[in-house]
Amino acid sequence: MRALIVSGGRIDPDFALSYCEQKDYDFIIGVDRGLRFLYEHEIRPTHIVGDFDSAGEGLWEYYREQEGIEIRRFDPVKDSTDTQIAIELALELQSTSIEILGGTGSRLDHVLGNVQSMMLAKRAGVECCMVDPHNRIRLIGGDTVLRRDLQYGRFVSLIPLTSVVEGVDLVGFRYPLHNHTFTSTGSAGLGVSNEIVEEEALIRMRSGIFVLIEALD
Repeated sequence: MRALIVSGGRIDPDFALSYCEQKDYDFIIGVDRGLRFLYEHEIRPTHIVGDFDSAGEGLWEYYREQEGIEIRRFDPVKDSTDTQIAIELALELQSTSIEILGGTGSRLDHVLGNVQSMMLAKRAGVECCMVDPHNRIRLIGGDTVLRRDLQYGRFVSLIPLTSVVEGVDLVGFRYPLHNHTFTSTGSAGLGVSNEIVEEEALIRMRSGIFVLIEALD
């Protein structure tokens, strides 16, 4: 079961429409201002969530009158972000993969919060990624293989999400590593802007979680 979350960050319409056309989703979850994109492009959500403080009251009223769309409205004063609530809903719906559009933008606090919220899916063993025209962001642990012909962008960056990531091997990269330990306080430079030089590249770690960012530029 595949879920698409359309959140309230920056959405490039051409990119988002092209991205959505390539895939079939069982659930489309509109999140607050992300509803504006869905409405303007006539994409019908299966669920909508949020406090709707930025979507506009008109959209809230429009979707409230539609049949077959589950609505979960929350008080703006709450302990979870709208995107976190959407991820929790996707997991509740037993999604096996979750993709997030509109999770990035100018609000870096929201971006970092969304990255942390992806840990909910990671802990549940559910694939989750956040994409925009320039980046694909995932959380990885254990062994991960990247194929050069399927990579999202030229650059591959690894940022520790946990305080320590131990026993890291990078094979098939321009800058390989063997049994290296990353910390959240001093080794970020070693993980930024690497490149795949073989047909396949392997990221192996003994413990910890990386934020994997594949970037076009």
